[in-house]
Amino acid sequence: FFYKKINTKYKTVKKILILGGSGFVGTNLISKLITNKNYIIYATYYRNKNFKKFKRVKYIKGNLLIPDFCKKITKNIDEVYMCAAFTAGAKTINKNPLKFVYDNTTMNLNILKASSKNKVKKFIFLSSSIVYPNSNKKMKETDVNYTFFKKYNNVSWMKIYTEKVCEMYKNKIKILIIRPSNLYGPHDKFDPELSKVIPSLIYKFENFKKVEIWGDGKDIKDFVFIDDFINILLKLKNKTKNFNVVNVASGKQITILDLVNIIKSYYP
Repeated sequence: FFYKKINTKYKTVKKILILGGSGFVGTNLISKLITNKNYIIYATYYRNKNFKKFKRVKYIKGNLLIPDFCKKITKNIDEVYMCAAFTAGAKTINKNPLKFVYDNTTMNLNILKASSKNKVKKFIFLSSSIVYPNSNKKMKETDVNYTFFKKYNNVSWMKIYTEKVCEMYKNKIKILIIRPSNLYGPHDKFDPELSKVIPSLIYKFENFKKVEIWGDGKDIKDFVFIDDFINILLKLKNKTKNFNVVNVASGKQITILDLVNIIKSYYP
């Protein structure tokens, strides 16, 4: 297996594994890490073939639902970034919520167990702000009360459960849990069915004369540009000692209707 060959040549570098290296967060994370020559970077992908690839990255195709694959890819790794997830917009989640719960939970458990067994030094898990109750106030990390926005109830429980399992591993691996608000930026999915609100709206304005908006547009969101999020993530992971849970948000609220009007202004 290729790890053994690399380890004999590089003994002081840090070996990084990006799970979901073909995805939105994974791709943007790699673009930042790739500038550090002291990192050897591995990244997984599953079905996606048309994604941005970086020359210094060793890409590994495989399914994180398979435990043996997770064991294999975490050998001799120093840091694991769990960016892989089955994601979609609210419409798709409402149609088939259990798929997102089962597949994501299974992947998370598989990779946590494998990372522990292979003595990975640090594990970074991307949770979400959907673990908080539906509220207009700014949330602190301790504000979780196990009531969630109705549309995301099942997925919210999946994130909370994985967070709790992460905490169980804190004596074996250094764990950083990050709860981002709504991320947006380059390399996102621009698909009306699978993408989240900003890329979905951009796609609709690009391709349709009329754009349908769900609800009354009064839902409030907090958005963070992906570059800002990645910069904060990398600063936080260097400060993680044992177990940390951190919110990452802009602190600026915007309604969906205001967002629609901003994007619409670019399509006169």
